[in-house]
Amino acid sequence: MNDKPFLKIIFLTFLFISFIITSNGQLLKVGIAGLKHDHINGILQDYKNGTVQILGIAESDQELVAKYKEKFHLPNTIFFTDLEKMLKNIKPDFVLAYNPVSEHIDVVEKCAPLGISVMVEKPLSTTLKQAERMLLLSKKYNIKVLTNFETSWYSSYQQVYNTIHSNSELTPLKKIVTHDGHSGPKEIGCSTDFLNWLTDPVKNGGGALMDFGCYGANLMTWLMHGQTPIAVTAIVRHLKPKIYPKVDDDATILVEYPGTTGIIEASWNWPFGIKDLEIFGKAGYLHALNGNTLEQRLNEKDALKSTIIAPYKYANNVSYLTDILNGKIVAEDDLSSIKNNIIVMKILDAARTSVKEGRRILLN
Repeated sequence: MNDKPFLKIIFLTFLFISFIITSNGQLLKVGIAGLKHDHINGILQDYKNGTVQILGIAESDQELVAKYKEKFHLPNTIFFTDLEKMLKNIKPDFVLAYNPVSEHIDVVEKCAPLGISVMVEKPLSTTLKQAERMLLLSKKYNIKVLTNFETSWYSSYQQVYNTIHSNSELTPLKKIVTHDGHSGPKEIGCSTDFLNWLTDPVKNGGGALMDFGCYGANLMTWLMHGQTPIAVTAIVRHLKPKIYPKVDDDATILVEYPGTTGIIEASWNWPFGIKDLEIFGKAGYLHALNGNTLEQRLNEKDALKSTIIAPYKYANNVSYLTDILNGKIVAEDDLSSIKNNIIVMKILDAARTSVKEGRRILLN
């Protein structure tokens, strides 16, 4: 048996853990609010791998508690029946929210007065009013309110951003197109606990428009340096009403900027999972096909070139939050920032209004 590949994996894992620990002398300490979002598996795997310390988990559903306790060998001592009880007993560096989107505001309301920063899973909130309340709380209590997107850690997207801002052949941007979706949350096997709120118009704020439209709004806001769009126009479809009777399952959102057009395509109806980003510049073209593959043609004479981009310095939210805690990054206007995600909610709120009223919604 050749042990070299196994030893290499062990060595790289050791280096990754060492990097996180030595960056501030100890592991990032977090509290968990809720277990009803399937993305919880990621942070629990980080805990199992020894790259994050979980001080507490607040969850009232004892069946869910038993499920994850067994799956990840979690001790009884870290579980609490509600967030208030948990926060009376622990002092985490951050609280991470894995509950329904409509409950993100509740997490911030409880954490902010205690001076505890929060990171929620995307999107920030279900309504613009909730988002604005979170912004107020973040300023009043001087905390971070951050949003975790899978695409924030894509090296190809980071390379798109860097290329745009270092190459005059691309600016000004003419068109930004994002595709985010899959064949449907039920079709890909999301848990019942996740589906129950993800397909609820109140708890999730909508269907595919919210679930995947937020990615495009987040990326466009980042690429456009935090500009609020001029106007938003949207249409949604109900292509699978028997599976998703309460919410849309396909959305197209047109986002207008001065001189630039954004097109967000979000769907639960695609043949397989797609997350990509296209940029049409003044004289060049960039296409991030996935998390690490970038196609580019920077002028008319160039051939289309495909490149595998080296991993981004932040593999996930754990390493990112560790650097925030250490003061190495400020996170004021990046993809996770509340400044960015307030505008995301303005775009999504306008998109829902556009669908409801059948018209173009002006934002400026």
